[in-house]
Amino acid sequence: MEQIILNNYNNYKSLTEFFRTKNISKILVVCDSAFRFLGNIRLYIENLFVNLNIETVFFSDFQPNPNYESVVNGIASYKNNQCDSILAIGGGSAIDVAKCIKLYVNLPDNCDYLQQTIIPNDIPFIAIPTTAGTGSEATRYAVIYKNGEKQSITDESIIPSAVIFDETVLETLPDYQRKSTMLDAFCHAIESFWSVNSTDESKEFSKKAISLILENYEAYLNNNPSANRKMLEAANAAGKAINITQTTGGHAMCYKLTSLYNIAHGHAAALCVSVLWSYMIENTDRCCDSRGKEYLDKMFEDLSTVLGGCDSKSGADTFNRILMGLQLNIPVVNSDDDYAVLAKSVNPVRLKNNPIKLDEQTIENLYRQILRR
Repeated sequence: MEQIILNNYNNYKSLTEFFRTKNISKILVVCDSAFRFLGNIRLYIENLFVNLNIETVFFSDFQPNPNYESVVNGIASYKNNQCDSILAIGGGSAIDVAKCIKLYVNLPDNCDYLQQTIIPNDIPFIAIPTTAGTGSEATRYAVIYKNGEKQSITDESIIPSAVIFDETVLETLPDYQRKSTMLDAFCHAIESFWSVNSTDESKEFSKKAISLILENYEAYLNNNPSANRKMLEAANAAGKAINITQTTGGHAMCYKLTSLYNIAHGHAAALCVSVLWSYMIENTDRCCDSRGKEYLDKMFEDLSTVLGGCDSKSGADTFNRILMGLQLNIPVVNSDDDYAVLAKSVNPVRLKNNPIKLDEQTIENLYRQILRR
């Protein structure tokens, strides 16, 4: 089903109409700590009962990188309060928890949800992303942790049925988070374009996201309301792109960087994409895309064109210029051992989506280009 895009105009009139159309009477609001800093949407939600006779049950019992127990508690809250819909307000963690609550809420609660066969449901599910980066509101993916182990959840039924683009939620974003989340969306769009799973449809989503970012990133960094909204649209389009293709080598390489050097996910992904892109252009003879080297050469030219370039290399140069202009720190290597640790950490499953073959030694060499000694 096509995702419904709502907006914040006229005091969230389109959201009010959505609630009435779905006959919603009690909502489980899954929100993170940023909710209290939100202005208009917080007031709207807090006054739902007065204005629309809709009850709200708030659930915030989760942390970044949420665990399975939080999902179980969220399901209990939904059931015990007899809710009939879910509203997620926040970043990727809040939306992922809400996705899992929706996915498992109709399953028996006397055994592990992760081991059960999914039974899709039509529970109304609305998402309001408070960062313009993850695109989680547009994807069939969620990540939670059980006993310290990452659990990747995938199901089409967890894509929110409606999304609100509300530029006011970005007004209080810290500068570093503003930059890193934008880079996450940028990397999603770029990686999706070159993924071995790319399609004409996914490339259109990528093009839309890249164009919106290029046209609006300077104003967005200056907290311009119109640009904030456009960046939310860009992140959503990039999310729709990776929902088709998944991410590639850039994201496969970035995860250990975030934990080892305590940098944001989008920051780490951009550092990886910046060196990976140039390497792949120069090594299309190592093509592992079934469409072949000739296709790959043309694809890199097309991608560069989307970024306003005239040849394959100029697109990568544009990306690097934007990244350098953000003046983000480049991590300093703790010791030479870091390179091997990083190379061994890369998930080979994600590398299968990459159009150029990357072995462990190549990955280690790329990390040596990314990091300062």
